Amino acid sequence: MAVYLDNCSTTKPREEVINVITESLREDFGNPSSLHRLGIKSEKKIEQARELISNYLRVNKGEIYFTSGGTESNNIAIQSIINKYARRGNHIITSRIEHSSVLNTMKYYESKGFDITYLNVDKYGYISLEELQNSVREDTILVSVMHVNNEVGAIEPIGKIKNILKQLGSKALLHVDGIQSFGKIKVCLKDHDIDTYSFSSHKVYGPKGIGGLYINDRLNLSPIVYGGNQEKGIRSGTENLTGIIGFGEAVKIMGANFEREVNHVFQLKTYFANRIQEEVEHIKINTILNQESSPYILNISFKYIRGEVLLHYLEDKGIYVSTSSACSSKGTEKSHVLKSMGLTNEEIEGAIRICFSYENTKEEIDYTIQILKDSIAEIRQIIMR
Repeated sequence: MAVYLDNCSTTKPREEVINVITESLREDFGNPSSLHRLGIKSEKKIEQARELISNYLRVNKGEIYFTSGGTESNNIAIQSIINKYARRGNHIITSRIEHSSVLNTMKYYESKGFDITYLNVDKYGYISLEELQNSVREDTILVSVMHVNNEVGAIEPIGKIKNILKQLGSKALLHVDGIQSFGKIKVCLKDHDIDTYSFSSHKVYGPKGIGGLYINDRLNLSPIVYGGNQEKGIRSGTENLTGIIGFGEAVKIMGANFEREVNHVFQLKTYFANRIQEEVEHIKINTILNQESSPYILNISFKYIRGEVLLHYLEDKGIYVSTSSACSSKGTEKSHVLKSMGLTNEEIEGAIRICFSYENTKEEIDYTIQILKDSIAEIRQIIMR
């Protein structure tokens, strides 16, 4: 039995998505910028996908821009906002547990003289709204916060964050990294008055190499890369037509199945967590087990275990998970997320991340738990001899 539980890293494309991509590769080869019929046909396909995604997010069609993925979307949003509003101030607020595409961008601007405030988080990965409120200054131009943390699943209160900015009379814009929230939890961009929001196809059973960025239509941002002015100049370069078509199909199916799939994975996550707590000793659940965390993500630390070792034990039995130790190339850097949450080195080293999918079954979870228990017992026996 093969059990794929690494769906935060990437998801398996749906068969319907693969089929429309295959058809598109054969039929939709015209450049969308060309004036002939093949080009116009391709352009129409892009606009159809844009409409599917804008309808899902309940935003205007013209507020959706296609990119190469979440990393580019985060960079376009953050850098464009900084470049446009730097005259207002040089203070930016983010959290300590952001994705590297955000944190490394912040480090770059920090090296250029910008003042970055990194918000702390509690033991489950949630920022303090009080600390945020106390951090906002007159020269704050941007707040960038991940909606759902990719390692532990914490859902940050983006609506409350925006309300704080409004109550303080701040002109700071709010960028939301929505890579792990898009298609996984309900998102109300207009209700929360979000300024920019990034999302990605391969996290929602679509193809890799294609993502999206929502930019509120009241903004007038400038690009960070210049070229042929595709995507209204925000993201130049010939569009990834087949990727966009596949992305649109993935979103169409996801929207139709959203409630059923969310309920299914939440039940699997709860069942998995309850059994592990009852049947395995010396563990720590790093994900809060309620509606304040993503139903798709579960992070667990196992004492006397190295996550990398456990990962390979599971892999040998056809079970695929990930560790939370996002090690650097030198192997010396542990998960900055778990470290910021106050975990000990032993807890960080023993952590694995389980990420569920609509395709996972209770039988797969039962199999995974049994193999997990056997592997932990064997590893601990070897280590504690």
